[in-house]
Amino acid sequence: MANTIAIIGGGNLGTAMAEGLVNSAFSKPENIIVTKRNTTTLSLLASKGVAISNNNVEAVSKASWIILAIKPFQIKEVLEEIKPILNKDKHVLISVVTGVWINEIQEIVGTDFPVFRAMPNTAIAIQESMTCINGSKVTTAQTEYVVQLFDQLGKTVLIEEKLMDAATVLGACGTAYAMRYIRANIQGGIEIGFSATTASLIAAQTVKGAAELLLQKNTHPEQEIDKVTTPKGCTIAGLNEMEHQGFSSSLIKGIVTSYKKIIQDM
Repeated sequence: MANTIAIIGGGNLGTAMAEGLVNSAFSKPENIIVTKRNTTTLSLLASKGVAISNNNVEAVSKASWIILAIKPFQIKEVLEEIKPILNKDKHVLISVVTGVWINEIQEIVGTDFPVFRAMPNTAIAIQESMTCINGSKVTTAQTEYVVQLFDQLGKTVLIEEKLMDAATVLGACGTAYAMRYIRANIQGGIEIGFSATTASLIAAQTVKGAAELLLQKNTHPEQEIDKVTTPKGCTIAGLNEMEHQGFSSSLIKGIVTSYKKIIQDM
């Protein structure tokens, strides 16, 4: 039971997490329980040896790490359901529920209950998520375990909870921003002669390679830009034209606008 994980909510996020943890060998399939009212959609997980259930209470009783992968409107109902069997000395809650703060969870389960809040993005489906994590009433050992868990699904960073809304914009909305850039790159590639298929491959792999350069070499983007911008070259000519058209400023304004929208809707 010590390392058994119950994922409450077998939707896209919950199943992606289960698959990633199994594929990475972080957890044995039999040490993961995924719950959903209609378990027929979890047949692929079941075929891999993951335990599936439509009973949240039963799942929690068999686990020590409880991942809440449900919709925000379900949080109160689910927590009230499992609260009678929760024990702060045996269980740790990990919420990946968008917009739900730790103190909202602790108001239901107890102010001294160990709770983590994690913000992954959709790339978790291929174990390439950027996940931001914060915890309350948690130990160093518990934090290390949760970081290790999400490291199997991509990369992690510990942040203050007050930055979670900003993390949503930069890490989650940021996926859409990157996709829009790639789409524009593809359109440009088609205009200069490539087929859509070839342009898609070149654009996607180029962006992936650029990101890996920063992640592996821990350099600043401008350092890598300098390496490909020769005097009077085509790269600097294109970059300057993009900046004249507001490339960087429009991205920054978009990020700030998304953030303001989250704050206004709270």
